[in-house]
Amino acid sequence: MTDTLPESWQAVLGEELHKPYFKELTEFVEEERAKGPVYPPREEVFAALEATPYDQVKVLVLGQDPYHGEGQGHGLCFSVRPGVKTPPSLRNIYKEMHQELGHPVPDNGYLMPWARQGVLLLNAVLTVRGGEANSHKGKGWEKFTDAVIRAVASRPDPAVFVLWGNYAQKKLPLIDEERHVVVKGAHPSPLSAKKFFGSRPFSQIDAAIEAQGHQPIDWRIPDLGA
Repeated sequence: MTDTLPESWQAVLGEELHKPYFKELTEFVEEERAKGPVYPPREEVFAALEATPYDQVKVLVLGQDPYHGEGQGHGLCFSVRPGVKTPPSLRNIYKEMHQELGHPVPDNGYLMPWARQGVLLLNAVLTVRGGEANSHKGKGWEKFTDAVIRAVASRPDPAVFVLWGNYAQKKLPLIDEERHVVVKGAHPSPLSAKKFFGSRPFSQIDAAIEAQGHQPIDWRIPDLGA
């Protein structure tokens, strides 16, 4: 995996790849791949970092771990490949976007248009065993993605951190809230959607981006005709 870290992140994350925990993590993931399906594919493990270069991050959205169904995840949290049914949490994000901003609910769950505008869609754990949610939790990915969060938080240029749910909000100590804006709220999963609906995260993010002097995000996701 060390040879697939995108160039724009090498200077701030390169050291992580040479630490003992990352070597153990790499060996663990390769052993898992030898036993059966692991998602996302090897070449998409760092897809979120590839899609959103370090110096272009305006918003960091933190998810938990990848979708564990075949063909679903492609390395961006909450996002699925074109042609794959939109998962429940993302459907709820779209509902809130529609209610809040009036944008139509798209026919797909492919969030690459957000990533290309500076929304880093980062999972805390970057791989998962097929069919088993959280199966790669506690194996070392959290140390690496904490380093990603710290790297964004340490830039002179401020960003917006979106922490939905208790799991994500445990990362608050990594972020200087005097320099950055943190948007907190309930997780959009069906289990907590009642608290998520009406939380108006998009308006909060938009206001913060504008105050930070960044170009706004166009949250509309184009229909793919799927």
